[in-house]
Amino acid sequence: MEPDASIETSSMIRVAVLPIASIPPLLFQDYAAMLLRHHTVSLNSISSFYTEHQKSPFANQPWDSGSLRFKFMLGGSPPSPWEDFQSNRKILAVIGLCHCPSSPDLLSVANQFTAACKSYSSSLVQRCFAFCPGDSQLEEESCKGSNIVLFPPADRQTQEFHLQTMVQDIAASLLMEFEKWVLQAESGGTILKTPLDSQASLSSEEVIKAKKRRLGRAQKTIGDYCLLAGSPVDANAHYSTALELTRLTADFFWHAGAMEGSVCALLIDRMGQKDPVLEDEVKYRYNSVILHYRKSFIQDNAQRVSPLSFELEATLKLARFLCRYSTYSFMQDFCCWTSVHLDVFKWKIFFFMCTVFPYACIFIRRELAKEVVELLTAAADGATSLIDASDKLVVYVEIARLFGALGYHRKAAFFSRQVAQLYLQQDNKLAAISAMQVLAMTTKAYRVQSRASSEPSHDDGQTYADGRKMHHYSIVSLFESQWSTLQMVVLREILLSAVRAGDPLAAWSAAARLLRSYYPLITPAGQNGLASALANSAVRLPLGTRCGDPALPFIRLHSFPLHSSQMDIVKRNLAREDWWVGSAPSGPFIYTPFSKGEPTHGDKQELTWVVGEPVQVLVELANPCGFEVKVDSIYLSVHSNNLDAFPVSVNLPPNSSKVITLSGIPTKEGPVSIPGCIVHCFGVITEHFFKEVDNLLIGATQGLVLSDPFRSCGAAKLKNAHVPNISVVPPLPLLVSHVVGGDSSVMLYEGEIRDVWISLANAGTVPVEQAHISFSGKNQDSIVSVASETLKSALPLKPGAEVKICVTLKAWQLGITDPDAASSKGVPGTSGKQVKDGSSPMLLIHYAGQLINSGEPQTGSVPPPGRRLVIPLNICVLQGLSFVKARLLSMEIPARVGETYTKLVQLESDATERVHGSERQSDRFMKIDPYRGSWGLRLLELELSNPTDVVFETSVSLDMERPNNKDSSSHCTCAEFGDPKTRIDKECTARVLIPLEHFKLPVLDGSFLVKGSQNNGNTGGQVLASQKRILRLNSMHPLKVNSLGSGGSINAHDMTAMEVLVRNNTKETIKIDLSITCKDVAGENCIEGDKATVLWEGVLTGIGKEVSPLQEIRHVFSLYFLIPGEYTMSAAAVIDDANEVLRARARTRSSDEPIFCRGPPFHVRVNGTA
Repeated sequence: MEPDASIETSSMIRVAVLPIASIPPLLFQDYAAMLLRHHTVSLNSISSFYTEHQKSPFANQPWDSGSLRFKFMLGGSPPSPWEDFQSNRKILAVIGLCHCPSSPDLLSVANQFTAACKSYSSSLVQRCFAFCPGDSQLEEESCKGSNIVLFPPADRQTQEFHLQTMVQDIAASLLMEFEKWVLQAESGGTILKTPLDSQASLSSEEVIKAKKRRLGRAQKTIGDYCLLAGSPVDANAHYSTALELTRLTADFFWHAGAMEGSVCALLIDRMGQKDPVLEDEVKYRYNSVILHYRKSFIQDNAQRVSPLSFELEATLKLARFLCRYSTYSFMQDFCCWTSVHLDVFKWKIFFFMCTVFPYACIFIRRELAKEVVELLTAAADGATSLIDASDKLVVYVEIARLFGALGYHRKAAFFSRQVAQLYLQQDNKLAAISAMQVLAMTTKAYRVQSRASSEPSHDDGQTYADGRKMHHYSIVSLFESQWSTLQMVVLREILLSAVRAGDPLAAWSAAARLLRSYYPLITPAGQNGLASALANSAVRLPLGTRCGDPALPFIRLHSFPLHSSQMDIVKRNLAREDWWVGSAPSGPFIYTPFSKGEPTHGDKQELTWVVGEPVQVLVELANPCGFEVKVDSIYLSVHSNNLDAFPVSVNLPPNSSKVITLSGIPTKEGPVSIPGCIVHCFGVITEHFFKEVDNLLIGATQGLVLSDPFRSCGAAKLKNAHVPNISVVPPLPLLVSHVVGGDSSVMLYEGEIRDVWISLANAGTVPVEQAHISFSGKNQDSIVSVASETLKSALPLKPGAEVKICVTLKAWQLGITDPDAASSKGVPGTSGKQVKDGSSPMLLIHYAGQLINSGEPQTGSVPPPGRRLVIPLNICVLQGLSFVKARLLSMEIPARVGETYTKLVQLESDATERVHGSERQSDRFMKIDPYRGSWGLRLLELELSNPTDVVFETSVSLDMERPNNKDSSSHCTCAEFGDPKTRIDKECTARVLIPLEHFKLPVLDGSFLVKGSQNNGNTGGQVLASQKRILRLNSMHPLKVNSLGSGGSINAHDMTAMEVLVRNNTKETIKIDLSITCKDVAGENCIEGDKATVLWEGVLTGIGKEVSPLQEIRHVFSLYFLIPGEYTMSAAAVIDDANEVLRARARTRSSDEPIFCRGPPFHVRVNGTA
């Protein structure tokens, strides 16, 4: 049997196309492709090559409409024992293809071609086409007179025209040879035999029978040559004679062959004509052909040769005709409806029908589908009786192809598996490759196809888990539990064939699909076997091999981590100065306290990432099998190519799951598409899509999937994560905050006021151009002041820069009904810590970088977003000193307050106060009437109780502000009293005297006096706040200089970093000239001079600095000690352009006297040897 046989095959001339000499394979394929285009040659095109030597036996040759049909056999084919029975099986022409530059010796080429033609004794015409000959080869005489045809170098079109001419010449030569053969056959007495005829010596009866059958067989053979010559009318006449003669001689086999030829002649004669009468005629005749082939069966020849193959071949030819006729009839009827000529509009209607109604053609041919199925079923039954395995293979191949043409894909897949099993019965690599390729074609019908062969997905990783309904078929197409056993068998066959074929990638893919989809049905031993198959296949693959089919583990999206409070992104509204108002922070969360009441747009949340800033995604991995899975690397799969993902490795024990964090850094702006993960496991790189696992889990809930891999591993039930719309914005500034010298938690006693320094560092890559500080949360009044000017003065804050702002906090009073406060008051050793959630205030810093386009914003342009930094001020309020009572002392004795305060009262707002000569200063401290009010001095006595378990030390300082109203007689000064500190032990009370000047007695209540103190002997705590006058424990000196060094020991011959801290204790900006000295134990300067023993790096003298109000600066330098020993360092500063207030506080005697400030000495011990 032969594949791809049809009724028209009997009219095709077989031509062997052979590579001659050393022609490159690619060139042979190229030349053969040009030759295959000329498979049909019209008779009118060969008239110039045709010469009629004698009267042609083809009296009815259709020169105007007829044609010769060629069937080019690339590489040739072996001779068939049935050539006498069917002349179309003969190789009637041989064409050789040669490349002259690869074979310069044309004589050798001619000899090789002649030797190749000897294998085809039935060939009537031989030609060798030699392409691209050189000049010497064109002039060579050795090839003249041979069958070599030279094709000079030319362009493609010229070569194709030359080749067409040569094919026409071959067609004319064949036609003349056919005429000679027919004339000889009519006059000759050749006996035609087939393998069915007995090969033993013929008896007299058999000889007589053979002579009677000779004429009928000869007429049938002449009819075959008439068909090959393109004359169906002449062929039909000879076939009719042959039918009559074979019927008389009971030659059923040749009778069936003649009837086959007559049907072919009928179709060729009526080419292009389709009507039901012709269809019925073909069905009737071919049923008769099948019947006569069946009658020709001889039991004696059953073990040697059988006509069953011809019976099955005729059955398949009829089935193919019915399939093709039914499809063609639909288009033919449509063409008739459109008056044969289809215009553009009607073609559009036709394609619309085929698109909208894809089953229209199938519906029309359903009338014949039943007949075709019956024919194919009969052929399949008959194939089991075939002796030759190759014939059985051809039958199954044709049955599978015809079922596929009908649309019966599962039946086609079944017979394709039969073909693969026949291939697997052969123990060779080529057969295994064929089996693997055939099985690969069945995977779509069995729903186990490889992802690489399936249609590409265009959903960019979107899932159906976000509330939208998923089509039922899309789940069933992935997993069908009712097919599980058959699907496993198909995958095992693919795995076996791939291993035999030596294709490790196909074997890995089949094992991965089998293990991933059907692990619940596979025993632990079988799972380990598949794992070994994966490992063995990976060893034979090159490093970095990718496969479209993932194995283990199962991966699903867990969540997107929330933005940190220091990384919130806020949209900018350029139309407003407060651009952050009305914008909510970004993040994949449904509700935040900052976005309450704002409308949500779209079904998905939006997530914003910033170029250059790390991002994280949480995924969950599951290993439901009984062996450990080692994932060499896993990272996010980014189809948008704007994020660099970082790989991580993980080990999954048997039957376990694990949640891991995958990170990456966005590289450029635009939307981000993350459909899944790239996994390097079992030696191969695969891509795991989140959507596939989501579909699997949906199928598990609906009973369509065998098992849920995550539930089988004991993982918690997880709601399908929503994939937000992720977009990447340009680089933004990033402020990072921390509390200087603390852990972001501040413990304050009731009424205590403390300065907290918060460091803000720009960890981004662009500077901060805009910044605004606001408050949020409860107890916002506990924030006394924030140094916003310090932050604004530091703008633009460049990347890596740092600024420190001072936040003054005041602890609020614990409520009487507070359970924490109540419990702490009654139990010694406990503190009333305020732990109530949300009770502490927060600092909100909205900041942004520079706009991309300077100037006016363009219409429709989206500016880069800003950010919001949330700094929670975790204030833990503890119960402090309790206020018992307060009273004004009524006494007529002088009160010595202190020398400092006596001098400061002489200052006015613009100059020194003029003191009346008749009034002594001491009188102002003596006349006290607590009920009348006075501009003199008063003493306020406070009785304070310490119910805590710590010790408080209190001191009194006075901070008086000067109002802007010049008519007011109040003063703006600050005084520190020289009285000793008052110690209040735990569970004790004490009285504190506070001098007050210009005091009018108001109504005293609990809101007038706010208490505060410092515990554990520390100085600087708050004692009392009265209206706008705040009593602080600040240093009286306007400037404080501290010499500091780095911690740890100092060694000689090491460069040691040092720093000097200068603090401004005033509310005015001070300019200073700073200098640093270093002396040894003898008091000699060891930095300057010829005998200097200390080297330095940096600036030590003439350092000009400007210190902001109530702020501090640092000056850093390094020292290199040459000789070990003890050294003393000191820092001193001279205040430049001091005002009168500073001079008054420094007690200068003249306006030209410099104000000199010196810090305490800093002693250093240097270790080492000289």
